[in-house]
Amino acid sequence: MIAFLDASALIYLIEGNEPFATKIRKELASAVKKYPDLGAGVSRLTWLECRVGPMKTNDSVRLAAFDAFFARPDLVWIELSREVVELAAAIRVKHGLKTPDSLQAASCLQVGADHIFLTGDQSFRRVAGLNVKLLTA
Repeated sequence: MIAFLDASALIYLIEGNEPFATKIRKELASAVKKYPDLGAGVSRLTWLECRVGPMKTNDSVRLAAFDAFFARPDLVWIELSREVVELAAAIRVKHGLKTPDSLQAASCLQVGADHIFLTGDQSFRRVAGLNVKLLTA
């Protein structure tokens, strides 16, 4: 089982944005209890989106916190391969998601059915096969 972290979920977690940081910690704790071998997965797009804010503000502490997470050896990386991009295009056409959201959904679906997609954006619920855990207050 993989907990796929959308950029919004990871930003909530790393930056401690409340009440969402507490919500994501609870969701992850619940998932680990149910799936003791739970892994974490991200796309390269998550990596990009999480680094932009700290880079814009020249916040080396926040950037280092994200980089430490992304350096985890057990992190599952989903690359933006041709298959991911083709699926993202189909998702964008069928569900009307924006391009970055379509890429995130397609990336997550590449890990197979055994995933939890953690996000703060309810538009992902429209995507068939995506096991969305919405992080709302």
